[in-house]
Amino acid sequence: MPKEARPSTGEQAKQHALAQLRQAILHGEMAPAQRLVENELAEQFGVTRASIRAALIDLESQGLVERIRNRGSRVRVVTVDEAVAITECRMVLEGLCAAKAAVAASDEQLVELTELGTAMTKAVADGEPVTYSELNQELHAKVREFSGQRTALDLLERLNAQLVRHRFQLALRPGRPQQSLNEHLTMIEAIRARDPQAAETAVRAHLTSVIEALRD
Repeated sequence: MPKEARPSTGEQAKQHALAQLRQAILHGEMAPAQRLVENELAEQFGVTRASIRAALIDLESQGLVERIRNRGSRVRVVTVDEAVAITECRMVLEGLCAAKAAVAASDEQLVELTELGTAMTKAVADGEPVTYSELNQELHAKVREFSGQRTALDLLERLNAQLVRHRFQLALRPGRPQQSLNEHLTMIEAIRARDPQAAETAVRAHLTSVIEALRD
């Protein structure tokens, strides 16, 4: 929406501010513990402080923002212990999605997963961890989508949003993409084989490895 046509108040203004803030946090443009000053954000996004405040309340409920008594809001800091706990929950839900995808995915969707695996292999071979990290996220998103399990998808979107910083740090750790790649390829093969049990097992093995890496 052009800036001159954008409402500065009301539900549309709140949704605009919410989308912009969420994207900035998820893309790392706003760092953990960074203060979120309502006046500054209102000016930046061309909305009222009330719209910013409402957006921050929504982001707090999503686990992306925390309000500090007498100090306002900041981007929430997710500790390693919290990241492990979140990943343990992901293990159950993502395992379910992989098992469902192994049954529900169309032949065309299986081709998409195969192509993602090929692109991930190339990214690792070319030494491009950031590209690999982005493809990694896309693969997991596709498996969730292809599962048709909407409830799990909604829950996972919230959980994954809280892990942005840890996920990016793991992607840059030497040797981690190579290990992760094999785990993802195993997951893709199990889904392509339409073996729900093997698909769930592969996801659980991968996320167990993620937990071990988080704790290192």
